[in-house]
Amino acid sequence: METAENAVWRALANPLRRAFLDRLVEGPLTTGQLAASVPSLSRFAVMQHLEVLTGAGLVLVRREGRTRLNYLNAVPVQEVCERWVSGLAGTTARAATAFRRHVESQMITHAEPKADAEPKADAEPKADAEPKEGDTES
Repeated sequence: METAENAVWRALANPLRRAFLDRLVEGPLTTGQLAASVPSLSRFAVMQHLEVLTGAGLVLVRREGRTRLNYLNAVPVQEVCERWVSGLAGTTARAATAFRRHVESQMITHAEPKADAEPKADAEPKADAEPKEGDTES
């Protein structure tokens, strides 16, 4: 038996279903309007996706005669966010981010050349040096 939380994750796993939810943020749409937004899919396939979203509680349906209006229900997404995203980001991710910043700052500190280091004596050619064979003057 699938839990409500698993149903939400399964519903959100499909990019087409997430696109339907994005469209429903603007307000309720009929099934026909959602189907028209994806002409490559049959109405039957759109209905199957809506059934998954409805089963997860992400879409609420209200019928008016033969018209089926689909409404976004963001509560299950908020619950998943509070349970997983906020919880993980709040503790573990904050500690990992602080550690990464520390390591990066140490790498930058150790990568900078020392200010008192002198350049090598033979780094630049001497002005009075004789040209080598094959060198041309300009």
